[in-house]
Amino acid sequence: MAGLFFITTLNAVLMYYVIGRVLERRNTAAAMRRVGRMPEEQEPSRSVRPKVIDGVKEARGLITGRLLAIPQFRDRARNMLEVAALKWTPVDLLRRSIGLFLTGFLIATVVMGNAMPAAALAVGLLFGAAPLWYVQRKGRARVRAVEEQLPDCLEFISRSMRAGHAFSVALEMACKEFSDPVAGELRRAFEQQNLGQPLEIVLRRLVLRVPSIDMGFFVSAVLLQKRTGGNLAELLDKLAQLMRERFKLRARIRAVSAQGLMSGRILSSIPAAVAAIMFVVNPSYASFFVKDPVGHELCAAALTLQFLGYAIIRKLVTFEI
Repeated sequence: MAGLFFITTLNAVLMYYVIGRVLERRNTAAAMRRVGRMPEEQEPSRSVRPKVIDGVKEARGLITGRLLAIPQFRDRARNMLEVAALKWTPVDLLRRSIGLFLTGFLIATVVMGNAMPAAALAVGLLFGAAPLWYVQRKGRARVRAVEEQLPDCLEFISRSMRAGHAFSVALEMACKEFSDPVAGELRRAFEQQNLGQPLEIVLRRLVLRVPSIDMGFFVSAVLLQKRTGGNLAELLDKLAQLMRERFKLRARIRAVSAQGLMSGRILSSIPAAVAAIMFVVNPSYASFFVKDPVGHELCAAALTLQFLGYAIIRKLVTFEI
C-alpha cells in the first residue's frame, strides 16, 4: 500500500512539473510575440531576455498562478519578503511551501505505512509552513536590527541638519556613515526621492518595509514637520532619547518575564518527554495511541491543547513596549 501511494505521488509530481513547463513555454512564447520578438527556440544567440518576459514567467503556473491571483495573498507575500529583504518572489515562496508540503507528507506516509493519513497531513503542513516561518523570522530579526541602529542614525541626521544641511542631504550622509540594514533602507528612500517621488510616499513605503513603532514615529515626525513647520533636529533628538528609554524598559520587562517563559517551555516539554519514556518503558501500553483510532483522536486533542496552552503562556509573558 505504501509503495502504491509512493508511485502515485511521484507520478502526480512529475505530471505537475511537465504540464507546468509546457504552459510556461506557451505563455512565454505568447508574451514574446506581444513584445515583437520570436520565441526563444528561434534565437539561440540571445541569452538575455527582456524583464517583461521574466515577469510573465514568474507569474504563471498551475497552482502558483491561481493562488497569486488573489490580491490579498500576493500583497501579503510580497510585503513579507520586503520586510525580510530576501531576493525571493511570491512565486518562489509558494513553490517552496508546496514542495516541502509534498516532501513532508510523502516521508510521513512512507514511515507510518499509510496508517495515519491525518498525521501525515499534519507533518506536511508543518513542512509547508517552514518557508513562511523562515521569512517571518528573518523579517523580525531585520526589524530589530533596524531598531537598534535607529537612535544613533536619528542623532546623526539631527547633527547634520544643525550643521546646515537639508533633510535629504542628511539622509544621504547617514546612508554612507551607517551599515546595513538601516543604511540600505535609508539609501533606498533617498534614491526614490531623488528620482522624483514625493517625500510622503517614500517615507510611507519605508514604514511598510520596516514595520516598527520607532520607524513609524520617525516618519510621523518628519511628515508633521513638513506640514506644520518646527525644529526637526530637536524633535529627532528627543525621539532618539525616547527610543533608548523604550529599549531599557523592554530589557527590564524581558528579564522579569524570562522565568515565566522558561516555565511555559518546561511545562510544554514534560508531556512529550513522558510520552517518549512510555514508548521505551512500556511500548504495549503506549501503542494504543498509534494503533487504535480512539488513540489517534486523543493524541490529536492532547497536542492541540498543548499548543494552545503554550500559546496562552507565551502571550501572558510577552509585553509590547
